[in-house]
Amino acid sequence: MKLYYSPGACSFAPHIALHEAGLSFEPVKVDLRTHKLADGTDYYTINPKGYVPLLELDDGTRLSEVAVIVQYIADRKPGTLAPAFGSLERYRLMEWLNFVATELHKQFSPLFYPDTPDATKQAQRARLAKRFDYLNPILAKQPFLMGQSFTVADAYLHAIVNWSNPLKIDLSPWPALQEYQQRIAARPAVQAAYRTEHPDKAVATA
Repeated sequence: MKLYYSPGACSFAPHIALHEAGLSFEPVKVDLRTHKLADGTDYYTINPKGYVPLLELDDGTRLSEVAVIVQYIADRKPGTLAPAFGSLERYRLMEWLNFVATELHKQFSPLFYPDTPDATKQAQRARLAKRFDYLNPILAKQPFLMGQSFTVADAYLHAIVNWSNPLKIDLSPWPALQEYQQRIAARPAVQAAYRTEHPDKAVATA
C-alpha cells in the first residue's frame, strides 16, 4: 500500500492508523502548495481531488476521504481499531468519525486561508469552542472517544485538534481535551507517524 500524505495535514490520521495496525506501507509525501511529488509527478494525475490523504492498495485501487480510509485500515486487522461491521458500536464509531469530519475538520479549514475575513475566523473559533465544550466532559470520564479502547476515531480527532497549535488556539479552557491530546501523542504509533512526517523534530507534542 501507499499513503499519500502531507506533513501536518489530516492525512496524519490514517498515517497513525497504519502504524497502530502494524501494516506495511509506503509513505509518499505530497507538496500541497505545488501539488507535486518529490519526483515532480503532478499529484492531480493520481488524485483529481488534489488533496490528501489517498490510500493506494496493492492492486492499484485508490481510496480517498479520511473517514473511509481509516475504516479500511482498521478492517485489515478486525477488532483492533474499530468494532465489527453491523454492530451498534460500529455505528457509534462512524458517528464519531462524522462528527470529527463535519464539526471539527471543516470548521477548522477556513482558519487556514489568508483571504478568510476576520469576522468569519472569529465565528469559526466560536463554533470550535462549542464543539470543545461538548468533547471535554466526555474525555474527562474516559480515555478515548469510544470508552476504554483506542480506535481510528481517536487518530482522526487527534490529527485535527493538533491544528490548534499552528492556529494559536489555546486548549487550556478544556483540560480533559488537552490531556487527551497529550495522551494520544505519547502513543508509540503516533510517535512513529510523526517522525516520518517531521524527521527534523524529535517527538510529537500536543
